[in-house]
Amino acid sequence: MGNTLGLAPMGALPRRSPRREEPLPNPGSFDELHRLCKDVFPAQMEGVKLVVNKVLSSHFQVAHTVHMSALGLPGYHLHAAYAGDWQLSPTEMFPTVVGDMDSSGSLNAQVLLLLAERLRAKAVFQTQQAKFLTWQFDGEYRGDDYTATLTLGNPDLIGESVIMVAHFLQSLTHRLVLGGELVYHRRPGEEGAILTLAGKYSAVHWVATLNVGSGGAHASYYHKANEQVQVGVEFEANTRLQDTTFSFGYHLTLPQANMVFRGLVDSNWCVGAVLEKKMPPLPVTLALGAFLNHWRNRFHCGFSITVG
Repeated sequence: MGNTLGLAPMGALPRRSPRREEPLPNPGSFDELHRLCKDVFPAQMEGVKLVVNKVLSSHFQVAHTVHMSALGLPGYHLHAAYAGDWQLSPTEMFPTVVGDMDSSGSLNAQVLLLLAERLRAKAVFQTQQAKFLTWQFDGEYRGDDYTATLTLGNPDLIGESVIMVAHFLQSLTHRLVLGGELVYHRRPGEEGAILTLAGKYSAVHWVATLNVGSGGAHASYYHKANEQVQVGVEFEANTRLQDTTFSFGYHLTLPQANMVFRGLVDSNWCVGAVLEKKMPPLPVTLALGAFLNHWRNRFHCGFSITVG
């Protein structure tokens, strides 16, 4: 009778191509797990500060900073940065050399190198006048969906002392990242290790992060209400110091007024706020901050001018 139902033969049916799943993203660095929440909180300000930025070329720029404070002597800082031609992202350029020297001769320097497409290296040096305080070497490998980092701090072969930190992050889904941190320290008569587990969940408008280990816990929650309002909640508990802190911060952007307002309230009875105002067409940014600790009855404020 033929194909009375009008159905095509099985071999003639078009085959559906298998659904391609998007690859998991790289989770980034372990040190940046709480970055979104921390950027909401205002930075401490005290005294009067003048910052002058100067771009000398597409690779080199310098900054001069003069800081006058009632809590210490006036200080001057010279900041210089060099960025190479190898650019992996808008915020990553290799090689990068950053240095900061104050009027007493103390130096903080960082060198970032791209050894291979996935392998990064960093060296950090800190001096107090003519004496070395800190030297640190980092190696980071970024896979398709994981990041592994190894850090050596103040290695001393003669004194048999070293601080070693290992980080690992793995993207399980497009939203969930799990990993851990292992800190090992050794010096004459003392040796120990601390293990910390970490997790991060990223939704469309919020990010929740948690670090838990024998040394304590660190939890943060970041929420972006809209393009103008962002809030952050942070909880830190230190078992060694027997101290617990809870903080709430908010970030308000007023694009029409070229203003940014940040504020915080924490469990130590401390409140603070910083107001930043850009002055177009001039390359000038003004900032005014005030912080009050009710528990210790301390108040300090600051004012800064940034040119460039």
